[in-house]
Amino acid sequence: MTKTELENLASIRIKEAEILLIADCYQGAYYLAGYALECILKACIAKQVKEFDFPDKKLATASYTHKLANLVITAGLKQKLTEQEKQNEEFKLNWAIVIEWSEESRYKLAITKQEAHDLFAAITENESGILPWLKKYL
Repeated sequence: MTKTELENLASIRIKEAEILLIADCYQGAYYLAGYALECILKACIAKQVKEFDFPDKKLATASYTHKLANLVITAGLKQKLTEQEKQNEEFKLNWAIVIEWSEESRYKLAITKQEAHDLFAAITENESGILPWLKKYL
């Protein structure tokens, strides 16, 4: 997938998550919101790859994960994340919520309304959300 395709997929998934939240479908909303964040992190990684360059094996291998903390490192954003957490307490709290997401959530039946809303807000809030912050690095 290209960087642009990953960005578009992230936008689609966050929109779908919002629709599911409105429809009280919390499990799907939770999973798709986290998946949108995974896609945007992978778009940040794709930005590092230059057209016609032979792919770096270590970067490629590290990119094939669903673990958000690992993707932040692979995207080269760990230091910037730490700095943002120091500057913005609400961002730090949002990251703490987001980091709990995993692709295994697609199998969880016990996602509550509160968990789904908290994750969605942590990802999308304008001032301290993870998604708006990541978009600065696309």
